[in-house]
Amino acid sequence: MAAAAAADKAEANGGVSAVPEPRRMTANEKLKYASLAVLVIQNASVILCIRYVRTVPGNKFFSTSAVVMVELFKLGTCLVLILGQKRGNLKEFAIYLYKGLIVEYMDVLKMAVPSLIYTLQNNLQYIAISNLPVATFQVMYQFKILTTAVFSVLMLKKSLSRLQWVSLVILFTGIAIVQVTQEEGRGGRDRAPGQNYLVGLLAVLVSCVSSGFAGVYFEKILKGTSASIWLRNVQLGIFGTLLGLAALWGKDGPAIAEKGFFFAYTPMVWSVVLNQAVGGLLVAMVVKYADNILKGFAASLSIVISTVASVHIFGFHVDLFFALGASLVIGAVYLYSLPKPTAPDSSPPPPPASSLSADPDSYPTKAVAKEKGS
Repeated sequence: MAAAAAADKAEANGGVSAVPEPRRMTANEKLKYASLAVLVIQNASVILCIRYVRTVPGNKFFSTSAVVMVELFKLGTCLVLILGQKRGNLKEFAIYLYKGLIVEYMDVLKMAVPSLIYTLQNNLQYIAISNLPVATFQVMYQFKILTTAVFSVLMLKKSLSRLQWVSLVILFTGIAIVQVTQEEGRGGRDRAPGQNYLVGLLAVLVSCVSSGFAGVYFEKILKGTSASIWLRNVQLGIFGTLLGLAALWGKDGPAIAEKGFFFAYTPMVWSVVLNQAVGGLLVAMVVKYADNILKGFAASLSIVISTVASVHIFGFHVDLFFALGASLVIGAVYLYSLPKPTAPDSSPPPPPASSLSADPDSYPTKAVAKEKGS
């Protein structure tokens, strides 16, 4: 009867069915949610993998060598992207690099500061993850949102909305609850022999402060230049590799000379290196096709996934206080990512994502700068 009634209604409408067809996602929407999914998986998996390879019994690889390899992979990938931008023309590619690296050497020297900080930060992350449970690290690493906001206000004279200030207070409260909980020893079995909670805590805090400063400094440099984000990453990669080698020589030089640069490199270690290298370059795609709300959602979801995985893989114990603190952090991350209310004006709306050029110069550098090195 219902089918006959629908057919009669369609015939009365000239043979056109009155039931609307379900809306199909556009290509940009598919890319947006695909990039979101990739970001969530990358954020959660890289921490879990680092924790695993640093705590599994057996020989340990040199974290300083892994930092150098990450920089080399990033550097090589950016060079390939620039070559692709020049459509494989080696002459144009060489001229572009000569101008960007030699002629404009003063701009290159400016990248030494963030490169030094990023190298320090990457080494500190290995120390922090080696001494803190995964879920604890993921929650406390969101402290970089607070440090980035503070440096943005001080260095870039940015203004934060009332909601963002409230979210920062909630964020600090949640992190404090998690920190007190973990300091009292409620980490369950996710505590490897020789693990020092205080060392991990100091490492993650210094890493968050350095991440905030370097991100804002990098953003300030990008605002005053027309160079593409890929060229800037090449400049960062050159300094990062050299500084990483210096840190390697200073910390593990004799041991590496005896055992080799790739000592204890297993397939899992290589996956960590590739995950970190690709993760930093995925930001451009996420920035292009997603927005701040989805990025905040991705960060929150990665905390949840990491916590659930830690319970099953590492025996991490989630108690009421940790759940409360983590919930406050997740909520604060999402609230902070919400757009600030603006008064209506007569300025033309921004172009849709589909109209963005494939030229890296047209990528939004502001958000990329904040994600660099994180």
